[in-house]
Amino acid sequence: MAISSGSNGNELTISIEGRFDFSAHQEFRDAYERVEGGIEKYVIDMKNATYLDSSALGMLLLLRDHAGGDNADVRIANCNKDVKKILTISNFEQLFTIE
Repeated sequence: MAISSGSNGNELTISIEGRFDFSAHQEFRDAYERVEGGIEKYVIDMKNATYLDSSALGMLLLLRDHAGGDNADVRIANCNKDVKKILTISNFEQLFTIE
């Protein structure tokens, strides 16, 4: 499992690789909490994610709260069918933009 991030102006992209589970908790949190200033949009790139569990869902919710809750602009992008199914079953399309 690996997490990388990069910002472009007011947008932060966090890329997930491999299994997204509790072992990634601190690394994922650091990816968005340690960014300086003015982030308004967040993109979670799941292109290389193979799996996510309930801990990952909780981490996504914590990011959403950090980003502004109901006013947050958080997109989950490039999901494979298994990851998208987990997000759909969890009704995350009501809280996030899923692409």
